[in-house]
Amino acid sequence: MTLQVVQHTSAEFLGLIEDHLEGRSIRFQYCRPFTGKVPMPKPGSIGDGLILLGGGPWGSAGARDVPTLQEEVALAKVCLERSIPILGIGLGAQILSIAAGGKPLSAPLEFSVGRARRTVPGALGGYLPEEYPIVIYMRDWPEPPAQAQVLSRDEAGRAVLWQLGKALGFAAHPGLKVAMVEDLVMEFEESPQSIEPGLARLRAVQRNIEDALVPLMTGVVHLMGWMH
Repeated sequence: MTLQVVQHTSAEFLGLIEDHLEGRSIRFQYCRPFTGKVPMPKPGSIGDGLILLGGGPWGSAGARDVPTLQEEVALAKVCLERSIPILGIGLGAQILSIAAGGKPLSAPLEFSVGRARRTVPGALGGYLPEEYPIVIYMRDWPEPPAQAQVLSRDEAGRAVLWQLGKALGFAAHPGLKVAMVEDLVMEFEESPQSIEPGLARLRAVQRNIEDALVPLMTGVVHLMGWMH
């Protein structure tokens, strides 16, 4: 089993999720179209699953769209049509939303640390924690399609995790590491205001993020059918 992972920046990768996949002998292959060296995966090459990662200051609502936006939306549409599991994170959730008939909402680059609360009892096979920390580092916002089921909302009432069959949209990266945000700040000229206070809050909840990811990934793997 091999998952195709589309990466939009050098800094943002699977992070803590890598350990959970490797621990279950689930292979993953990164595709980095922003380097100009590795093309986007072909629809026919995706059989087990597709993961679309975040993009730092890249968005999808018109202010600063990721260059491969249309190509990725088309790829996600094919996967949805073929019931191939998709995990969209941050910008990836925006792309998944567009492909499924939703839309991205225009929003400035945000870096925030907060909490999400489960809205559906028994979500992700009962593995989704009732409450867990979330970290948003994203431009624009993924508005899920009407047919999607919202599984979690943040303190402002925004949908931060939603499901559409075997597709999941995460507004926040569930396996984010502090170093990834630090690298995003160095990789791009544009960065959110108040970086240091945000990083301090992130460091304070890093262990909680790691703990929440254990049941969360168990639920994701079961839903996607990635068990051996």
